[in-house]
Amino acid sequence: MSDVWADLVGQGEAVEVLRRAAGSAARIVTGTVTGPSAMTHAWIFTGPPGSGRSVAARAFAAALQCERDGSGCGECHGCHTALGGTHADVRFVVPDGLSIGVNEMRKLVLRASSAPSNGRWQAVVVEDADRLTEQAGNALLKAIEEPPPRTVFLLCTPSTHPDDISVTIRSRCRVIPLRQPPADAVAEVLTRRDGVKPDVAAWAAAAAQGHVGRAKRLAGDADARKRREAVLAVPRRLTGIGACFDAASALIEAAEAESASAVAETDTSERSALEQALGAGGTGRGAAGAMRGAAGQLKDLEKRQRSRATRSQRDALDRALVDLAGFYRDVLITKLKAPVAVVHSDTAEQSAAAAEKWTSESTLRRLEAVLACREAIDLNVKPKIAVEAMMVNLWRG
Repeated sequence: MSDVWADLVGQGEAVEVLRRAAGSAARIVTGTVTGPSAMTHAWIFTGPPGSGRSVAARAFAAALQCERDGSGCGECHGCHTALGGTHADVRFVVPDGLSIGVNEMRKLVLRASSAPSNGRWQAVVVEDADRLTEQAGNALLKAIEEPPPRTVFLLCTPSTHPDDISVTIRSRCRVIPLRQPPADAVAEVLTRRDGVKPDVAAWAAAAAQGHVGRAKRLAGDADARKRREAVLAVPRRLTGIGACFDAASALIEAAEAESASAVAETDTSERSALEQALGAGGTGRGAAGAMRGAAGQLKDLEKRQRSRATRSQRDALDRALVDLAGFYRDVLITKLKAPVAVVHSDTAEQSAAAAEKWTSESTLRRLEAVLACREAIDLNVKPKIAVEAMMVNLWRG
């Protein structure tokens, strides 16, 4: 069986640092380390999408619970339960919606202040820590400034820029920078771990631009491949101003449909579980009164589900924009005869034809239009407005 670091692709330097820290943490538990060590109480994992920020944080949390001197063996009970999300001393914050609120963070910090149940380490993993609200960040900061004994905070953010994580929190954490893994390393993982055929794995790894999760989805999900094909057909569809607005509507609708499919089952099960807990289906005056008083809780659930749906739609749209940016990048490197491989090998003929037709300057403007659209959506511009503006700029060149 592979150790806990096996799925952290192309991050040898980071793995070595984390191995040393986990080994030091194990010696702290046994009392054999009393002075300065490689272990500290707060860490930030940074890197581009798909680099494995949350994978690294989870693997480190598992290594801290490893019963074999913190080696992260992947075989002991501590490693298994930590990676599986069932370890009593490993808590995860995975935001469903657009942000992580202060109440959620306060509850987590309170629970993290208790002593580890197994006598090792209490680990708090905050995925997408860049979504912390200001109040939630302040609550977390207080815990990081005065950490309980043997409690470690593991934060995942795209970067250490103040827009992603506060400067004060950053100053109290050790940073582990991750890089985009090379396509051949991603392909190897897909083949070894997921049983994907080598040729399919190589194509998916290149098309996903080093994003392991997306590569897996492209390799195994026919619907994901169809959505990608539709996105890559956009440049050919932009024949006039009307076509620009049609293409924008199609892209938005596709993202909404993908999002609805992704969250529908979760939404239904959450509502059913809440209604059952509140006495839905029961008989008698008490049950009816309980349901009448449950309107507020149902309203809160619906609010959380709307926020999750919005986040899911934006994530789906962003994946489409990354694919589109990859196409214009392929056109540019073909135009410039750059000695690098194209991202979308299956549309190399189309990108080569575009390279013959467009100038380098107009291609670069198109690429910048896609990147500007991503940034605008991240700044809460309405997606429809941002995408329509992008399509017009792509048509004009």
